[in-house]
Amino acid sequence: MNGMKVGEFYEDQNIFDVVIWGAPHVRGSLDALRSLRIETPTGGIVPLNDVAEVIVAPVPNKITRESASRYTEVTCNVRGRDLGSVECDIRNRVGDIPFDSGYHPEVLGEYAAQESSRNRIIILSIMSVIGIFLILHVSFGSVRLALLVFLGLPFALIGGVVAAFLGGGVLSLGSLIGFIAVLGISARNSIMLISHYNHLETEEGQAFDINLLVRGAMERLVPILMTTLTTGLALLPIIIGGNLPGQEIEHPMAIVIVGGLISSILLNLFAMPVMYWKLRGHAISTLNQSQVP
Repeated sequence: MNGMKVGEFYEDQNIFDVVIWGAPHVRGSLDALRSLRIETPTGGIVPLNDVAEVIVAPVPNKITRESASRYTEVTCNVRGRDLGSVECDIRNRVGDIPFDSGYHPEVLGEYAAQESSRNRIIILSIMSVIGIFLILHVSFGSVRLALLVFLGLPFALIGGVVAAFLGGGVLSLGSLIGFIAVLGISARNSIMLISHYNHLETEEGQAFDINLLVRGAMERLVPILMTTLTTGLALLPIIIGGNLPGQEIEHPMAIVIVGGLISSILLNLFAMPVMYWKLRGHAISTLNQSQVP
């Protein structure tokens, strides 16, 4: 009645199962099935009804368990939308359905794996930020300069947030990876700029004034633009191509990175020099006041 696979057939790179299946008049009639002749171990031929009771009864064809509990699966394929928004809709609809005691719904599969990956990325990012701050403190020898790099990071994320909102407004795994990439690029450019300011003061003996800020920004303009344009131009084809199948992670990531790079350029070339001027000038003023007898 259900058929039995006995082999495979290949044609035009397609694979087809070869199945032995009963004739239609046997599959659709209980009386025909009861009278089906079968061979006994001794070699005799008897009707199936003589050795078995053939009836129609509702029985589960498979019982699955997880965490010592029975469960049944309801699967669906997502097309034309991201997993996050579909999952929210499913939770809202399932939340209105009353379940008996001992029953509860769970969203599993690819979305659960995505949630686990996102939580792991967040934890590792926090640990990385702490480690980077400690390294900056050791490198600059100043807590103020280390904090200056981190104070500029939220400004660098503004472009990524705006781009993500315009691109759909959903925080997916791809957009989260994009935010991390923007933080890394912005932090690198800020470190490069502040380190050059320190080099001009300590190694070349230039006085701390407005000329120092302008010279440092101009000399770091080309490296910052080169890093930004190289990354942005490499991601433009993914953005222009749209959210195609297979690019569920790359497309939102590219949108966030390109948007974040735009605000990062403004930060490193305009906001960071002003912040360095205020912070460094305040430190010098405090130092001079402490030296007054």
